Amino acid sequence: MPELPEVEALAAYLRERAVGHTVQRFEVSSFSALKTYDPPATAVNGLKIISAGRQGKFLDIGLGPEDERPEIHLVIHLARAGWLHYRDAFKSPAPLKPGSGPIALRVRLDDGSGFDLTEAGTQKSLAAYLVRDPAEVPGVSRLGPDALAVSRDEFAERLRGRNGQVKGVLVDQEVLAGIGNAYSDEILHVAKMSPFALTGKLTDEQIDTLYAAMREVETDAVARSVGQRAAELKGEKRAGMRVHTRTGLPCPVCGDTVREVSFADKSLQYCATCQTGGKPLADRRLSKLIR
Repeated sequence: MPELPEVEALAAYLRERAVGHTVQRFEVSSFSALKTYDPPATAVNGLKIISAGRQGKFLDIGLGPEDERPEIHLVIHLARAGWLHYRDAFKSPAPLKPGSGPIALRVRLDDGSGFDLTEAGTQKSLAAYLVRDPAEVPGVSRLGPDALAVSRDEFAERLRGRNGQVKGVLVDQEVLAGIGNAYSDEILHVAKMSPFALTGKLTDEQIDTLYAAMREVETDAVARSVGQRAAELKGEKRAGMRVHTRTGLPCPVCGDTVREVSFADKSLQYCATCQTGGKPLADRRLSKLIR
């Protein structure tokens, strides 16, 4: 799933490549992906892309008739398997047909370029919204403070205000916006903290360490991602991981084997030596978790 760094990089790429261009045609192939009907999809045609930004893990593209405040926002949540593919030119001028493979939406611009929003797999979760205010999107309206904008004191307050395992609290978008499964693994590894440590029991020193780790991991990932082409971002994300998706490989810090805990629809990775005092965490499906 694209998280804060990748969405920030996509926004930066669109600011460089698409802002200032006019939408020639907005095409919908997967009607289930477009979650709104007012304003209609046709309202985008002829509008200029004025801005491209981020709301947590949501991509926010502002459109309007002039270089002023956007009148309409295209807000996109790429979900687990969605992506944005920028095209310097499309092979065919023909409009998309409903159900055109993995393509959910297409935006054609006045210079012949544009972008597709695609989604792989059978579980379709990609969501796009055409709204006059991003706050109209339910997921945006519930977002907590951005992970790269929150102060240390607010970070501590929000973590301690949502009692639970630290891994789950970090990825709760109502607590902090932008952190997902991948970078939470990385943050906890840098902080040398168990993913199942309880937020209500964290000391001030642990909060300081965790906040510093969050800033380090997210800032470094943004620096590595911004400037990359959209097609290169997934590879850049994988290459920068210390423990996430590296099950069975050596920890880059201590050399111990990276381990995994699996859940129904996802998994987490960690280093027992760095994070849990050498004690492996049991798989939740098989036995009680070892904290």
